Amino acid sequence: MFFVDTIELSGLGNRSYLAGGAHTAVAVDPPRDIDQVIAAAARRGVRISHVVETHIHNDYVSGGLELARVSGAAYLVPAAARVSFERTAVHDGDRVEIDEGLTLRALATPGHTPHHTSYVLEESGRAVAVFTGGSLLMGTVGRPDLVEPRLTEGLARAQHASAHRLAAELADETPVLPTHGFGSFCSSAQATGAATTIGKEKQVNEALVRDVDTFVADLLAGLEDVPAYYAHMGPANAAGPAPVDLTPPAIADAEDIAARLAAGEWVVDLRSRVAFAQGHVAGSFNFEVHGQLATYLAWLIPWGKPVTLLAESPEQLATAQRELTRVGIDRPAAAAVGGPASWLREGEAPASFRRATFAELAERRTADVVVVLDVRRDSERAGGHVQGALHIPVHTLHRRLDEIPAGEVWVHCAGGMRAAIAASLLDAAGRDVVAVDDGFQAAVAAGLTVRESHGDGSTA
Repeated sequence: MFFVDTIELSGLGNRSYLAGGAHTAVAVDPPRDIDQVIAAAARRGVRISHVVETHIHNDYVSGGLELARVSGAAYLVPAAARVSFERTAVHDGDRVEIDEGLTLRALATPGHTPHHTSYVLEESGRAVAVFTGGSLLMGTVGRPDLVEPRLTEGLARAQHASAHRLAAELADETPVLPTHGFGSFCSSAQATGAATTIGKEKQVNEALVRDVDTFVADLLAGLEDVPAYYAHMGPANAAGPAPVDLTPPAIADAEDIAARLAAGEWVVDLRSRVAFAQGHVAGSFNFEVHGQLATYLAWLIPWGKPVTLLAESPEQLATAQRELTRVGIDRPAAAAVGGPASWLREGEAPASFRRATFAELAERRTADVVVVLDVRRDSERAGGHVQGALHIPVHTLHRRLDEIPAGEVWVHCAGGMRAAIAASLLDAAGRDVVAVDDGFQAAVAAGLTVRESHGDGSTA
């Protein structure tokens, strides 16, 4: 009998896998913090004999090289991937034995990257799962624009062909186990469902239900901004990431926090947006530890800028450290645990700002003129927006603060998390800000929204 264990990386919207038999196992696309993969193997009582990469990742730092070193496993990487370390080069059709009667077969599936490779898990010659990485996802595919702009259309066409190869060569009941698509920006669209098979994907996947030209046109039209930190992930993975250090960082007191802010460093408050709005260190930014911290902090912070973390507990700090190592922010400059009372110098008062609902925004707009700032992505805004709202996606806001008119700013997103980030940026810049902490459907109910208009007068 075989097993497949899923290792969720919910903050990044990815999954890694451990699959094997009675004695040995393979780790697929492992995260940077390899201890959880090792723990999964220990729970199964198996030795990790192989570590495989479907591709050189652009959205997170891989733990594959270190896991192979620590476990003594063979490290399998697609042969066409240009890397600076020793590995076992994998070609289309290669097979390796994972356990008795259990093999892994490489299947070239270019598209997400030119060298992308899927792996078919076979028990006694029968396919029992396919690890599709950034190729065939749940209802969609991995985006083809992360390598080089000149390659994007060709890679999009390759994605279509790779999806059809998987569908043609594997039985309908074969489980499809992708790495991306659970919130990762490596996905060309939001994945659908919790589990899928080849047969299900034949019915719903955009690469399998559309002709190639329609698929490519729609795929390219739907691509949005790439997180800025992606530019650093591929090179780090190709060079061979260093082992992680998750030991606690240096402790910062109130004087040190103030000095770091004065020096232009980033001080990041990991607490909930409710707690931050009620009271925080002036000049600090709010990235909730459980609110896609790694994605949005790594996207916004100037790469290499020292960051000090403020947490309400040691556990919260440890969680943040683990998340950030996955995107190459390896060591915080310093950290403090507690709350504003211990983070502020004597005589300093905490800063704060209001939180509100869309219903309150509707009431306020009837009585006064306020600036409404929409920090959602372009595709979200196209589906409907608050009439008259200024649109600046949150990942560009720190560079565009001077575009926001004078006055009280009511900032919103789709649910509150990104609005809290934006509100903290505005608050740190000295603006009078109100964070709309509400679901966007409430804006519709309050009569605030209109649909995106086109030149012909229609809406969409």
